[in-house]
This record gives sequence, structure tokens and C-alpha cells, in this order.
Amino acid sequence: MPAPRAISRAAVLQNLLTDHYSSPIAVDRWERLEPWAVARVGLRGAAAPRSVVVKWVEADPTETRAAAWRLRTEHAALQFLGDVVGGGLAPRVIAADITAGLLVLEDLAPRVALDQLLRRDGATTHSERLAAFSHALGELGAATAGQAAAYYARRAALGPVDPAADRAGRLARFREGAIEHAMALGAPLAGRAATELTALLDELHEPGPFLALSNGDAEANNILLHASGPTDARLIDFEFADYAHALTDAVCLHVPGPAWITVGDPTATGLADHYRRTLVRGIPEAEDDRRYGFGLAAACMSWALVRLQRFPLLDTRSAGDDSRLQLIETLEAAARTAQSHSTLPHLTAWIRRIASVLRCRWPDSDQDFLDPMSFPPYRARR
Repeated sequence: MPAPRAISRAAVLQNLLTDHYSSPIAVDRWERLEPWAVARVGLRGAAAPRSVVVKWVEADPTETRAAAWRLRTEHAALQFLGDVVGGGLAPRVIAADITAGLLVLEDLAPRVALDQLLRRDGATTHSERLAAFSHALGELGAATAGQAAAYYARRAALGPVDPAADRAGRLARFREGAIEHAMALGAPLAGRAATELTALLDELHEPGPFLALSNGDAEANNILLHASGPTDARLIDFEFADYAHALTDAVCLHVPGPAWITVGDPTATGLADHYRRTLVRGIPEAEDDRRYGFGLAAACMSWALVRLQRFPLLDTRSAGDDSRLQLIETLEAAARTAQSHSTLPHLTAWIRRIASVLRCRWPDSDQDFLDPMSFPPYRARR
């Protein structure tokens, strides 16, 4: 039996879709996709598809999904993408009632999230789907570069938005805490490393031709593909969409995200080149090795610092906790990326010093991440 709120939403949805299709539409099934404020909804009606995906804003302000701006952002971003690239990169918006807090999207089933496939079968089995992932990220940047004004005009029509805050990034505040943690660990930021960090932040805040649309969470859980057969991919979850440095979307190919201990070597697998060749189609400056390498290293280093803010929490956990391994590999993977592009040498040395200190502090985590038998690509964090 649906909860009362679901029944109320179903009634609003029926009215919304009946108006949209100018034909009677009935809700036949409401399947909540926990823990998110998302449902797959079966429909009855000659004009409507058999099912849609519905997202909503929680009425309870204590709920994490209660921020109405998130729904407005997704609505604007998906409609903008539809204008720019059609329906081949993300779900179509079917209808919306922003006042009621409902967004109705194309149902992309039977596609499933890439992270589920990687956890189940391993990265080697899904190399083609990882390639499709890297291609989709590159295509998003290429297709939307240089069109920030058009996106923000659409977004502003739905409510207030701050483009400068978008470029800074919603996680930027965590970097300051990370620097303080490094100092407490005996690895203070100083000298040329501090100068390089300033240059890094300048690059991310003023990306120039690399300014492009991101869904704000470019990870393997936010792309849907068929488990077998065609590898056409769809990016999802644009609640945190923003215009930012395009290479922030490439970080997930080089440095572990929250779900993984390792992501492997994207250069050896070809994922890095696949992404870059796709991005160049819309951002020719990505062909410049120096500029591309600096932007990518800056984005990876920034992410490593964001993750370092978790140090106090991880320091309280039991020996052998996977999150400790993950943090060390995040720092070292960011350092490897910068070194491979011959940039930010002093910041790289500082990041490696922090990783070394953590290895000593957490002897249970002092393991060799270069051993592919122990830590294969996309080894999930427990």
C-alpha cells in the first residue's frame, strides 16, 4: 500500500500528465527507489509511455532531499542538454511541476548503473562500458563548452543561481580543512607548494575555454548502460549540475571516487585518451599537452584535498578499514596524475608526504597499490 504522501504525489502526477498529453493518464504502479526521492511509476493511458521516472522534493526540511533548488537545477540542465544534444546523452524531461516539487523523466530501463556492473563482474568484463563512460563525459564537456550564458538564462528563469559559486564548487570549503589536517600531521603547506595551490585554484575558478556543463557528480553510479549488447550510455542525476572546469569530470577516471579503492591506470586502458579525444571535438585547447595536463592535475589535486578532510573520521576507525586505504590511494593517484603530466611538482611532493605520513600512522594501510592482483581496477570500498 503506497504511503499517504506517495498517494498525494500520484494524484498530482496523474493531473500533470493528463494535462501534458491532453488525454487521461492513470498511475498504475509506484515503485520507490530507496533511499532517494525517486520512483519508477507505471502508467495507463494510450498517449503515455508504459513507465516514467519521477523525482520530487521532500516536504520534511530535515530530509537531505528537501532543497528545492536541486530539482530546479536538474530541470534546467536536462532541458538545456535536450536543446544542445537532443536525447542521446541524458534522460528527457517529460513534464514538471516545480511548484509541487515534481520532475517527470524518461525511464531509461533496462539500463543499469555502471557501478553495479563493475561490482558484480569486475572492470575487465566491462571495458567497453567504461569506454562508453569516458566517451559520455567527454561528449558532455565538448557539447556544452562556450554555452554557459544560455544555460544560466534557463536556470535563472527557475530561481536564483550563482555562476561564480558553481565554478568554485560546492565542496571547495573542504580544502581549507584538509590543509589544517596536513599541518596537524606534520606536513604543513608552504613555499612553492602553496604557490602552486594558488595557481591550481585560479585554474579551476577561471577555466576559460574549459568551462563546460557537468552533472556535478561524475561517477560510475551516475551513468546507465545496458548490461550486455549496445553500449549507448546515459548520464543521470543532474541535481548538482553546474558550469565548471570540464576536467573535473575526468577526475573519476584517474582518482578513486567515494565507492572505490582504486580505479586502475586510465592511460594503459585507453580511457584517458578516449575521454580527451572526445573532449577535443568541442574544446580544441585540450590538444595542448601543457594546458590539458595542468588542468587535469589541478582537478585531481583538488579532489584529493576534498577527500583529505575525512582524516579525523578515518583516524577513529578500526585497523584495516577500507576507507583508510582509499584515502591513501586517492592522494597517491592524484600525485601520479600530476607527475605523469610533468606539472605541479612541489604540490605533488607535498601530497606524497601526507600519504607517507598516513601510511606510518595507519600501518594496516601500508600496502602496495601497484599490485594489480591485490588491488584490481575498480576494487570496491567495503
